[in-house]
Amino acid sequence: MKKVWVAGEVLVDLIPDSTGIRRPIVGGGGANTAKASALLGLETYFIDGISNDDFGAMSRRELLDCGIRLDFANPSSKPTATAEVTLDASGAASYRFNLTETATFDFHKDWLPSGEPDVLHFGTLATILAPGCEELLNWASAIAATKVFDPNIRPSVLADKDEYQAKVAKWLAISDVVKFSADDMNWLYSLSGSESALVAKAHDVLDKGASLVVITLGENGIMAITKEGITKAGAEVIKVADTVGAGDTVGAILIEAIANFGLTGLVHEHLNKTLSRAAKAAAITCSRIGAKPPSIAELGAINLSEL
Repeated sequence: MKKVWVAGEVLVDLIPDSTGIRRPIVGGGGANTAKASALLGLETYFIDGISNDDFGAMSRRELLDCGIRLDFANPSSKPTATAEVTLDASGAASYRFNLTETATFDFHKDWLPSGEPDVLHFGTLATILAPGCEELLNWASAIAATKVFDPNIRPSVLADKDEYQAKVAKWLAISDVVKFSADDMNWLYSLSGSESALVAKAHDVLDKGASLVVITLGENGIMAITKEGITKAGAEVIKVADTVGAGDTVGAILIEAIANFGLTGLVHEHLNKTLSRAAKAAAITCSRIGAKPPSIAELGAINLSEL
């Protein structure tokens, strides 16, 4: 079985229920992607610091329950990072983070693992918060694997666009696949919001070395850009509970596709079916409160003989 490493944060989202009381739910971009990947039946290892506090114990239990391997997780006496989530009328989430001096962002060369996974995924806050992000970048640069990057932009944590762009650029330089949301790209690069502007920027990313850029478009679906052209899939129509973890679920579907087809095989019909599968998986996640990605039983296994 192909090995997947996901490096990034596990934190606790404090999400309001119907009464307005915030309830703790395990989240974080990296953890959400790892959960989605493991639920798809992939041998998934999660790489992060996990606190020994109550939220850390809660996180560890949920990650293990999803089938994630924690061989490379670093136990820590530092607290778990938290994110206070606010939902708008459409279910879209915004975040206020508590991140300082936490186990969640305590990346260091002394405990980061060595080896050669088939796919390495990284992104979100772990790739921008110093000093851990620099340790993580140096480590990831030396790992031999197909590398998937999800910037998952968080302006509430880093509002300076120039600084954010500089940090993201370092990760783009080592990435084979990059997944953005349209909102990510429009904010980070001050784009007009048009599809043509998104595609032009995606080609800039391809010119820096990536082979594939995938952009989630909310209710307008998903598109993938390569140097050969553009592939699109429409969104599934569902009742949205919230959007927490939807993009992270798309990232896991990309990991699954790379594990099945290889990066060079993720073209034409394979890419079409991958985007459609990603749209379905994201819709299921959006239909649930918190980052609760679908299992392979809910999505159905990929039948390679039909592709």
